[in-house]
Amino acid sequence: MPKMTGAQVMADMLKGYGVSHIFMVPAVLRRTMVELERRTDIKRLHVHGEKSAAYMADGYARATGRPGVCMAQVIGALNLAAGLRDAHLAHSPVIAMTGGRDPHTKFRGVYQEVDDVPAFEPVTKFNATVDSPERFPDMVRQAFRVATSGTPGPVHLQFRGNEGQVDAEEADMEVLCEEAFAQVPPFRSEPADDQVRAALAHMEAAERPVIVAGGGVRASGAAAELVALAERLNIPVATSLNGKDTIPGFHPLSVGVVGTYSRECANRVVNEADLVCFIGTTAGGMTTHFWQVPPIGAAAIQIDLEPEVIGRNYPLKAAVQGDAKVTLSRMLAQTNAESAARRAIWVERAAAIVGEWRGNFSELLESDAVPIRPERICKELTDHLPGDAIVVADTGHGGMWMGGLYDLRTPNQSYIRSAGHLGWAFPAALGAKCGAPDRPVFCFTGDAGFWYHIAEIETAVRWGINSVTLVNNNSSGNQSKRGFDRVYGGEQTEEALRLWHFTEVDFAIIAENMGAVGIRVEKPSDLPGALQQAFEANRPVVLDVVTDIDALAPLAVT
Repeated sequence: MPKMTGAQVMADMLKGYGVSHIFMVPAVLRRTMVELERRTDIKRLHVHGEKSAAYMADGYARATGRPGVCMAQVIGALNLAAGLRDAHLAHSPVIAMTGGRDPHTKFRGVYQEVDDVPAFEPVTKFNATVDSPERFPDMVRQAFRVATSGTPGPVHLQFRGNEGQVDAEEADMEVLCEEAFAQVPPFRSEPADDQVRAALAHMEAAERPVIVAGGGVRASGAAAELVALAERLNIPVATSLNGKDTIPGFHPLSVGVVGTYSRECANRVVNEADLVCFIGTTAGGMTTHFWQVPPIGAAAIQIDLEPEVIGRNYPLKAAVQGDAKVTLSRMLAQTNAESAARRAIWVERAAAIVGEWRGNFSELLESDAVPIRPERICKELTDHLPGDAIVVADTGHGGMWMGGLYDLRTPNQSYIRSAGHLGWAFPAALGAKCGAPDRPVFCFTGDAGFWYHIAEIETAVRWGINSVTLVNNNSSGNQSKRGFDRVYGGEQTEEALRLWHFTEVDFAIIAENMGAVGIRVEKPSDLPGALQQAFEANRPVVLDVVTDIDALAPLAVT
């Protein structure tokens, strides 16, 4: 075997696994950075915060299905761990690399010394140290193997030295990359035939079934099979937030996002169903509105890759362990349309519930009010976002507005969302654009979310990351309004308002000062033109849309 430095091995392996970008805060693996320049065309993005680096790697991973890589030196490791929480919750394959303690100086009060490894334990599938150069090949392979296998998720490697200086040392090593683990999924688990037949029998026998499609359908690339099975059996489809792009919003069988950040009609359809088929979702609290949609005890079946989640939250009539794409393909091969006609009345009922919802919201979706209503923004985004756009949505009100009121028009549009961390969307969208440079990438966030990582405008400008970011700017974090109204008994004090009211700021001016394109929108009729200008700019764009501080997102209906 040739004698190589850890840095040379790392550079060659990252290239071999198809990594195109690394998101990091220096100084970390400095010799590796040199070898990356000499041996690869991988871009090394110095960003303005470790959480941003993790969020960018997460957005990259979700947009591409390939592991995203982020790095930080030892003093920033805890921030990087905090940034992995969203990837952990969303089952996203992110590989984090940090510097770590040197055995020769442990416990002597060396500069910046903290044992960071335990902090990564709750948010990773694999959390390990690399203390000698000869371990680079097998540990990097294991990182990619774990991140992509089974249910994907983050991993962490800590390299000896506060900056990971072990990468400068030599050993006899050979570069070996396992191409199967360069993307999700590396393998497709085959379901048992008897499980498939049992689940299919329940679906065919049901009069009012509904499918709830989750992020596992998306990760498996099974959207086409999902829609085909729903059409053949004539079954309405609701989705989780993570599964929103598995069926276009205007498909006749689509009833919308179910659960907490949801669409009323989806919750109503699910609760009227006589069988709920969960596919690629854990049926967790957000997707079921804390197990009220459907209520515990409702007839259910579940299809999932992970045995440990099957039946965890609902007693089941049937269970299938297997990859979503393979399982749905098996079901398609084993069924026909004989039972579909029996569900014509049910499908009409579901369509009527959806139509009633659209009618109830039509006035707000078409509103010409100034300040602008967020519902109108969502309607314009539905109508005017590019047909192949990747849409990245923040959490909080941003997640509620987009989850419930925005519709994807085509199967070529993608949707990824924060799993719970406000501020995630903007850096995640930059990562998504890095991973998919030929697709339009659109970020929806509020001013409360945008403030978190506003410095990354400069990163976008410096690296030419031409995403479009819309800031729902109501100068507040007004999702807090209901909560403070409640605890103050209905009328808040001036001091209470200061807890969620912000300074009025024009983000378009800030964007322009940082070298991006800034567009201020104050009238709803200007939104289509502003969106067209943004996507034609071929530069990073911030759309500051002035909205109504009193506009609150609809609450879940049970």
